[in-house]
Amino acid sequence: MPSSDSNGVAKGGLGHLRYIPLSYDSENTDSSLRALVLALHPDWSNIEFVPFKDGITNSLFKATNRKESLSQEEVDKEAVLLRAYGHGTDVLIDRHRETQNHELLMKAGLAPELLARFDNGMIYRYIQGTTTQPADLRTSSIYLAVAKRLAQWHATVPCIFETDAQTSGVNGSASDPCKAAIDHAAPGKPSPNVWTVMQKWIFALPTKTEAQRKRQSDLQQELTKLVEELSQRPGLGENGLVFAHCDLLSGNVIIEPQGPSGVADDKTGQKIVSFIDYEYATPSPAAFDIANHFAEWGGFDCDFTKLPTRAQRLEFIGEYVHTYFSLLPGKPGSVDEEAETRKLLAEVDLFRGVPGFYWGIWALIQATISHIDFDYAEYAEIRLGEYYGWREATKIADDASGKELSIREKRWAQLE
Repeated sequence: MPSSDSNGVAKGGLGHLRYIPLSYDSENTDSSLRALVLALHPDWSNIEFVPFKDGITNSLFKATNRKESLSQEEVDKEAVLLRAYGHGTDVLIDRHRETQNHELLMKAGLAPELLARFDNGMIYRYIQGTTTQPADLRTSSIYLAVAKRLAQWHATVPCIFETDAQTSGVNGSASDPCKAAIDHAAPGKPSPNVWTVMQKWIFALPTKTEAQRKRQSDLQQELTKLVEELSQRPGLGENGLVFAHCDLLSGNVIIEPQGPSGVADDKTGQKIVSFIDYEYATPSPAAFDIANHFAEWGGFDCDFTKLPTRAQRLEFIGEYVHTYFSLLPGKPGSVDEEAETRKLLAEVDLFRGVPGFYWGIWALIQATISHIDFDYAEYAEIRLGEYYGWREATKIADDASGKELSIREKRWAQLE
């Protein structure tokens, strides 16, 4: 496991994880999954698979060993999840780092047990509970539970940064001519981070046509502006960075089972949630991780009318701030939580357009490599439209021209 130094920064290291020299084959789904499960559990005799279709990066399957003598709860306790990486996604995701993330979170009690990796995926313990839908994220009891869990991540999990001697799939190899530009995408910030990830993705954009090259150039200019405006802002965490999930959509939020009393947390009456899928986790400003989650309230349909109002954002961030400072190691003796809440609320407002830029670039790449049945090209335009709508809203606020805001910006400005 990565070790952690006194300032909360984890050194890049990797524990000993079982490796199964087999692959998932989408053309032979059942047989390839069965071979993987039997390599891990050769005694399983009645294997059943359930596919999950909430994500648009990977293929995810639940495997159970069905026995008549066991209840559903007992079957689920033994169940495992097999996650097969999406075609070509190594250009987007550092899989070595993903394993580091999972092991680090597992050590902190924030992730299920990681059981094995195989040629194009990993196997981990199934988390009992209910996967949320976008509508659930907009329910007060759920979004307050998300705020608490996210604050726990940010306050207690150390960031993992690469040393000079290491190479990273996110940053490229030492011989990659783009590596220096990626590593120093945000001057003074340790690598990797959300800015280096976006720089890596821009370099990975398709450039076969003149239109593609023009778009890459335009997006590079936009990233340069974003870095200048936002990367050096003071924020929570060492260097203004926290261990961020960066993909907190509804499918990655699990409502934990309720106890006999009918609630998951007897002391507060609130539900408890857990997060899954850590492939995009990387050091990031807390405001980005929160703004990114808020964007997911509208789901893959990008229903901007469902985004949180200012009152909902304030309630979420107030819960987050209270939890964050109560869990922060070496926390200050006295914290003005109201002031910290106002400050973070303003930061999230500043970052509200960045998730659209981030996922827009991602979708442009996915449109050229993915085998998943999803319209990535259309999704890219919608998400980049969020970003440019934010840019336009900033201009409107500055010049008081009276131009009409986008639907998303109108919703964001709504108070209640």
